[in-house]
This record gives sequence, C-alpha cells and structure tokens, in this order.
Amino acid sequence: MEQKFIQSFFIRTILLLAAVIAAVVLFDPFYHYHKPLPGLKAVLTDKEYQCVGTLRNFDYNALIVGSSVCENYNNGWFDQGFDCTTIKAIRSYGATADLCYLLDVAYENHDLDYIFYNIDPSSLSADTTPTYESTGCPMYLYDTNPLNDYHYVLNKDVLMEKLPYMLAYSFIGDYDEGNSYNWAQWKYFGADLATGLYGRLPVIKEMQPETANAEALAGNLALLTAQIEAHPETTFKFFFSPYSMLWWDNAYRTGERDAVIYNEKQAVRTLLAYDNVEVYFYQDDKETITNLDNYMDMIHFSKDINQQVYEKLANGEEQLTLDNYEERLDGMYALSEEIVQTEILRYYN
Repeated sequence: MEQKFIQSFFIRTILLLAAVIAAVVLFDPFYHYHKPLPGLKAVLTDKEYQCVGTLRNFDYNALIVGSSVCENYNNGWFDQGFDCTTIKAIRSYGATADLCYLLDVAYENHDLDYIFYNIDPSSLSADTTPTYESTGCPMYLYDTNPLNDYHYVLNKDVLMEKLPYMLAYSFIGDYDEGNSYNWAQWKYFGADLATGLYGRLPVIKEMQPETANAEALAGNLALLTAQIEAHPETTFKFFFSPYSMLWWDNAYRTGERDAVIYNEKQAVRTLLAYDNVEVYFYQDDKETITNLDNYMDMIHFSKDINQQVYEKLANGEEQLTLDNYEERLDGMYALSEEIVQTEILRYYN
C-alpha cells in the first residue's frame, strides 16, 4: 500500500512538473524560446529578463539601442517613419560594452537595416567589459545552454506572476506593443521633482584634463567601430539626447565637463569616418534642457521629448558632419557656461 502511494505521488509530481514546464515553454513570457503565440501580444516590461529573448526570436530589421532614456520611444514611430520593423535593445546603464553585447545577439540571426543608437556621455568613458553577469542578470536567459533553463521553466514567479500578467495584458485593455519597457506612465515630471532629486555639490571641483578618460574612450570607440565595420549593410543613426541643464551643472561642478565635450568630439569624428554612419546632436536644445518641467531628474525626460527627438531624427534635423561638428560641440560648451553662470540661478543662488 505504502509503495503504491509513493509511486502514485511520484507520478503525480512528475506530471505536475511536466505541466508547469509545458505551460512556461508554450506561453514563454520572457520569449526565451519563441515569439508570441498567434493572438497574444508581446508584453515587454522586464528588459533584463526579456530583451535578449526578443532579440533572438522576434521578427525585426531595426533596433532602438540605448539606456533608460530610450525606453519611452514607441517602436511604431520608427516603423512608420523609416519603413521598418523595430524593437528595442535596452540596458539601463547604457554602457557601450553592454549595448554591443545586445547587438551581437541581434546579429546572430537577423539582418538589420537600421540601428538608432543613443550615445550617453557616460558610455564613452565606461568600462569596456559587459556588466550583465557582474550585476546579477539572469544569465540562464542570456546563454544558449538548455541545461540551466530549469531556473526559468520551474520558476514559481514566472508561472504565478509573469505568465498571468502577459495573458492579462494580451486580452484585457489596450496595451500598445510599441511601448515596450515604457516607464513614463503615471510618472510626474516637473522642476520641483527634478531639483529635489539633484544633489548639487556645494563646492566646485577642479576641472579634469579633457583627456582624463582617453584610454576608456579609445576602448569604447573600438567597440562601436567594430560593429560598424562588421555590418556595412546597416545604417547606424547615432544621436545624443537632451539631458537637462542640471546634468550639465553637475558635470561642471564635478570637474567632468571638459572631458565630456572632448569625448564627444572624438566620438563624432571617429564615427563620421564611416559611410554607413549618421550622427545627430540634440544636447544643445536650450529651450528643452533649461525647462526643468520636462524632467523628473537630471537625465530622464518626458515622453513628449522622446517624440520630439524622434521627429527630428526622422526629418534628418540637427545632423552633424565633419564640417560642423566642432562648431556645434563648442556651442554646447558655451551653453554649459551659460547654464552654470545664469540659467541655473533661477533655481539655485
């Protein structure tokens, strides 16, 4: 009797585990095995868990690549404006090595017509080693080793939370697949919040030499140019987003401003040497960056600014060339001086 009970319990347990595995593999809320089933939407809200799977398994020929400031673009804008099918390759930190890691994944099985790549200033001086493993990302979703997939297919949170969440958003409400990883909904943007979150240094530090990050800069540019050279069929549209004047005030007070401008000049000159590269510059939009009601902190702007940047990019506005890039970046230097000497004084004495 006891032996039959044990056998029955064992069989029921095996069947239950098989059912759990089958449900996760079939619906696959992290898109580790396949794209959404017919009738289901691509519900993308967890980039660390879903980004690599979508890059491997979705149908697309264009990428929006960058940090968290790119999450509030609607993929559909780019689809319409550039006649392509777009998904996002996002890493919150936006470091070059991490983004190039995602590009490598995308290029495994896809030919890309466009890459819309946001360059964060910090990415040009970041470490050139990918940070996914060191920051605790679920590497069982990043590698292609099926032996460690038990972390995914036998995960209680996946079964009880992520899978029902995906199904609910597929059938209930008006979830827009183009708003993948969007965080702007229900967020407040305003000068009071942005200044409240800005820990302004009380003392201005000595300005660093402009070549302070030369070694890291060279390494990051090597990563970018390797991608460009390896994929001449892709048009790379690099762009610099409009960080708020708080960010420029901080760069000045920390002594990093001159190195930032130098890094950007070197990056633009290096990238423009390639025929399949275009570079666009939106950092010096004075009306936008000095209006702190557009921001929730030093960096993150409202979705209205995302749309503004997209429209300029689609219209080819503010494009840098080898003839004008130094003048534009010198203009950014002059604007940063204006910010710290006059504009910021509207909020700080």
